[in-house]
Amino acid sequence: MGRITLDKVTKSFGDIQVIPPLDLTIDDGEFVVFVGPSGCGKSTLLRLIAGLEDVTTGQIRIDREDATHLPPAKRKLAMVFQSYALYPHMSVRKNIAFPLKMAGMDKAEQDRRIEAAAEVLNLTDYLDRRPGQLSGGQRQRVAIGRAIVREPAAFLFDEPLSNLDAALRVGMRLEISELHKRLTTTMIYVTHDQVEAMTMADKIVVLQAGRIEQVGTPLELYRTPRNIFVAGFIGSPKMNLIGGAEAAKHDAQTIGIRPEHLTISAEGGDWTGKVGVSEHLGSDTFFHVTVPGFAEPLTVRASGEVDLHYGDTVHLTPEMQHLHRFDAEGLRIE
Repeated sequence: MGRITLDKVTKSFGDIQVIPPLDLTIDDGEFVVFVGPSGCGKSTLLRLIAGLEDVTTGQIRIDREDATHLPPAKRKLAMVFQSYALYPHMSVRKNIAFPLKMAGMDKAEQDRRIEAAAEVLNLTDYLDRRPGQLSGGQRQRVAIGRAIVREPAAFLFDEPLSNLDAALRVGMRLEISELHKRLTTTMIYVTHDQVEAMTMADKIVVLQAGRIEQVGTPLELYRTPRNIFVAGFIGSPKMNLIGGAEAAKHDAQTIGIRPEHLTISAEGGDWTGKVGVSEHLGSDTFFHVTVPGFAEPLTVRASGEVDLHYGDTVHLTPEMQHLHRFDAEGLRIE
């Protein structure tokens, strides 16, 4: 079991409150991602759950047991950090076994857990190697293996892929997602990368300045962002946000339209602009179009290769069923 509940949890450093009163429930077996810009409080929140930071006020419950003041070792949680924190002089086997040895577990049970974790993580052939003989992705798998053998109620991941290159990050995203499907254990994953959040999470918690802006499935946040912050943060490229007279026509302070919901054409259309920089990605092309009177260029997604060039005049038509409206407070208008 791995149900985690935060009830009016706050965290202050001196007179500065970095986590205002916060309520959150993470159900058993969920893969939950905390996402937000640097300094939004996501790692602090994870450390509160782990017991690495003290709660200022409020309560944390793990499987209905009050864990607010329990030390980390008593919380039945396993944490994987951004740095691998492996012992370079030890073999992979001994690195994975370390927490079990410290707990006084008998050798036979240690070996059983190590072999099982190594099989899940494709590390069986590397158990006798040292960390220096492994790739970055393999070392991160060893760190995850060290967490798996503890058989925790939940796994806590603090930006575990930040030190990997782009190709390895994609591979490890898939591996961690696959691991969750196999183990069906609660996982909480912290990242500033909203693409990681969208591709991995059952549920996303979007944070800003220590506050929860929205909680929901990836598609819920993408299709119905609660406010302008979520609208602009979730999605890559981000949603186009337009204010002024154009928004007023739609009885809003700001309107939003995603790049794939703009039709680009040589004539006709609601808005006329000039093509700026184009990003050709093979299957998709993103055009940045400057429209007179709009504060920022609009990003338009087109499939495949489109014969447009820098400086061309184009016409854009938003798909009205996908138009988002926000009021003066930045909140969604239904």
